[in-house]
Amino acid sequence: MKDRNHLAGVSTTHQVHIIENGLIDIPMLQILQPDGSLHDEAVEPDIDRETATRIYDTMEYIRVLDERMIGAQRQGRISFYLASTGEEAASVASAAALSDNDMIMSQYREQGALAYRGYTTTQFMNQMFSNQEDPNKGRQMPIHYGDKPLNFMTISSPLGTQIPQASGYAYGQKMAGNEAITICYFGEGAASEGDFHAGLNMAAVLNCPVIFFCRNNGYAISTPADEQFAGDGIASRGIGYGVKTIRVDGNDPLAVYAATKQAREIALKENCPVLIEAMTYRLAAHSTSDDPTGYRSREEEDKWRAKDPIQRMAKWLTSKGWYDEDANKKLIEKSRQDVLAALKTSEKVDICPIEDIVTDVYDDVPWHLKEQLDALKSHIKKYPDAYPKTSGRVK
Repeated sequence: MKDRNHLAGVSTTHQVHIIENGLIDIPMLQILQPDGSLHDEAVEPDIDRETATRIYDTMEYIRVLDERMIGAQRQGRISFYLASTGEEAASVASAAALSDNDMIMSQYREQGALAYRGYTTTQFMNQMFSNQEDPNKGRQMPIHYGDKPLNFMTISSPLGTQIPQASGYAYGQKMAGNEAITICYFGEGAASEGDFHAGLNMAAVLNCPVIFFCRNNGYAISTPADEQFAGDGIASRGIGYGVKTIRVDGNDPLAVYAATKQAREIALKENCPVLIEAMTYRLAAHSTSDDPTGYRSREEEDKWRAKDPIQRMAKWLTSKGWYDEDANKKLIEKSRQDVLAALKTSEKVDICPIEDIVTDVYDDVPWHLKEQLDALKSHIKKYPDAYPKTSGRVK
């Protein structure tokens, strides 16, 4: 058995030495200025026109999808929605830097990553309407997507549960010898959960090839970052756990792409975790159940609108000669029409049979669940107006 020394690498001092917050400066990678121009000392990532255009088009599509589905929720057509307005670059540009074989474990604001992978408008709609075409069979809230062929793990509502799961999945990838990693998305609010600390420590100790991607958008619902923690954001926590760490401007698509691409190379080559903290801002409400005017000012929002990732990338594409304004207008209009058409179709698809609650779980349904199912059916028959989609289908 080898002799272990936990003091190895620890230097010695002869006076009281206090480590203060801010002693270690963690810079933020920024390649594009808000006006879309390159910083003088910035190095453009190796990105071709096709990839850059696909990133931009996906961000535009997601913004259209978000706008339309918020409207659908306000009309009572779906029950709930979470928009990613202002944060599109964080999810889309990072997904563009991955391999299709990499596993994505997200929170609930990464629809951009899923769209970049190829998730269709119809698939988005079927999930949000919880109909028979929904792979989750209506057992999830809207926007809780999952797709096995696209290596996108089904989203869970409880905050932070995907973080230790990502460490475990990445450990399995390493043990299997796969040329793949796992990326795990979450917000800075979820980093306050115990799962964050357990997941990072596990990944660091077991050398798991996983990217922890934190979207620090300034608010955990209505709680601002300065009321969540006193430390230097989330990046400093990665350093504390011995995890390689990058802080990046989350509204800069090129910076996000470059940071994620390098993080993936490190995670795969060295079999180790990397933490990326993307500094961004949620321009939309936390969800359709939230009113941000109660905890932040319009002036604050306007300052961040000037840093819009879509506008920033459009200006950079223009400087490269890769942007066609007329084609972009057609893309936006086509996206609107596609979303509207898929919405109208999916909301007319029947929902799953209520018996699926138990029969699709048990081969031989236990007696007590049969009694509960019968009681539920009786309740629906008694109050049919409260269950318009279900009452006519209960026998």
